[in-house]
Amino acid sequence: MSLLETLKDRVLIGDGAMGTLLYTTGVDRCFEELNLTQPEQVQHIHEAYIEAGADVIQTNTYGANYIKLARYGLEEQVKKINQAAVQIAKRAARKETYILGTIGGIHGTQTTIGTKEEIKRSFREQLYCLLLEGVDGLLLETYYDFDELTTVLKIAREETDIPIVTNVSMHEAGILQNGIELEDALQQLEDLGADLVGINCHLGPYHMLKSLETVPLLKRALLAVYPNASFPEYRDGKLFYENEPAYFENYAASFREQGVHLIGGCCGTTPEHIQALTKGLTNRNPIREKVIKVKKPKVAVSKARGPQAPSLLETVRERHSIIVELDAPKHLDTQKFFEGAQALQDAGVDAITLADNSLASPRICNTSMASLVQQKTGATPLVHIACRDRNLIGLQSHLMGLHTLGITELLAITGDPTKVGDFPGATSVFDVTSFELIRLIKQFNEGISLSGKSLREKTSFTVASAFNPNIRHLERAIPRLEKKLASGADYFITQPIFSPERIEEVHKATKHIGAPMYIGIMPLTSPQNAEFLHNEVPGIKLTDQVRDRMAATAGNREQSTIEGLAIAKELIDVALEHFHGIYLITPFMRYDMTVALTKYINEKVSAVKGVVQTESVVHG
Repeated sequence: MSLLETLKDRVLIGDGAMGTLLYTTGVDRCFEELNLTQPEQVQHIHEAYIEAGADVIQTNTYGANYIKLARYGLEEQVKKINQAAVQIAKRAARKETYILGTIGGIHGTQTTIGTKEEIKRSFREQLYCLLLEGVDGLLLETYYDFDELTTVLKIAREETDIPIVTNVSMHEAGILQNGIELEDALQQLEDLGADLVGINCHLGPYHMLKSLETVPLLKRALLAVYPNASFPEYRDGKLFYENEPAYFENYAASFREQGVHLIGGCCGTTPEHIQALTKGLTNRNPIREKVIKVKKPKVAVSKARGPQAPSLLETVRERHSIIVELDAPKHLDTQKFFEGAQALQDAGVDAITLADNSLASPRICNTSMASLVQQKTGATPLVHIACRDRNLIGLQSHLMGLHTLGITELLAITGDPTKVGDFPGATSVFDVTSFELIRLIKQFNEGISLSGKSLREKTSFTVASAFNPNIRHLERAIPRLEKKLASGADYFITQPIFSPERIEEVHKATKHIGAPMYIGIMPLTSPQNAEFLHNEVPGIKLTDQVRDRMAATAGNREQSTIEGLAIAKELIDVALEHFHGIYLITPFMRYDMTVALTKYINEKVSAVKGVVQTESVVHG
């Protein structure tokens, strides 16, 4: 009898974790490689699960795809590893044992791993290997990214008629990462052709059972569940799962009562857990009717608290706008910083931007300084957020903190690599790219966290994104700009530009974008400053003419300042012809220079307005 026919009439027991058992034996490399190097060890684990009562086992192929195997230099072994996995499972299987060919999710919570097209190619390659070896069904498991799961399910359903099990993974009980409720997600999977739909990984039996209580029996697809043993504990560099196997015995019958037809185990589970499930499942007849537990009403999501003043996006669309970067100190003496912030506010800037440990060097937390800038000067802070220093937990906590402080203007950036900073041995996190950070911030604006959980209030962030026009072929930077716009960027801020011609080129290359842009202008302070920026700072290039002009002021600090301001004013003149936004970068806390340039811009804009008004009166 086929797997699907058997499942319709009888609740089956699946196996447990493969990686957990291999991990406990000291294996700390690619688990799937063992299909080739230690097949007996893999076979022994299959046999242990079958002996414990598993009716269905899965191949040791969770990460046996091109993208994941490439991490170990095994990308050319995809076919051999998958073939060997099925053959090992068949040697271990008994006559009544069914074998599922396992294909794990690639994205997880980090969508930086593989593009959609790369995932499709990688999936097809692994799929064909498993199908050619004759598995009884497919298991698509541990998919946090629902879009990835639906993408690969469509491919699999077109290629084969064998049963397909699709298991989503959740951070929070009953809701997926993208905010879709579990019952809606499982219904979509059934509509796309999945034969079994369910959940696996991250959550233990308790939360999985709670999640299933609101899921109705589907018209065609059957339900599956593969809970973790428990939440893991981290000790001495290793993960441990300490759930007692007997705990699983108590849940076996409860899962059946929720309409589940296939019950197995995920991370942390062992043959003892599967034996406990088998012992607890005294009735193997599937239920045909189910009473759905009434869901708690959704927590209301409050509207966003609007900013006290127009956003920078609104401002730069309506008139010329000036923002000035004033970096927090690298020490604890803040007097000059706040003097500068007050001077800039008095000069009429629209916002003071604060970098997030620029050049990977530690400074006073920019969020703390931004909050104090608001309190002490009344200025609007624009806070930079780098992907480098915080993981997904820290980033979300950071965003909630910014919202709570009433800080709504953000700049999402990748962040300079740690190798350029004061601590080159420090690690870089990069859980997300700048594109994903933009999308995360926009998701917060909908009142939803990354896990899909309600924040109970919508944020009102306006998101700027960085644009580096200082590359040899400007047209190559435009697709990245367009991608950021598609991710949700509201407007752009450029790296400092030191060429009037390049400003005009940027205008021509980006006028189709439609989003406002602040042109970066940084006054030079000395010949040494000019050479350092040109030769050592990523993303900044000076023209030979500018370097020569600064070199001519060598040894004369006052003349260097005058020349640096003159160069900046010439660049501002060109920028104001094409753009509404000017982004001034304060060098070495020389706020006197950015104050002078702010006044220059305001005077120039006022003069132009005066001429326009006069002409309007004359022609009127």
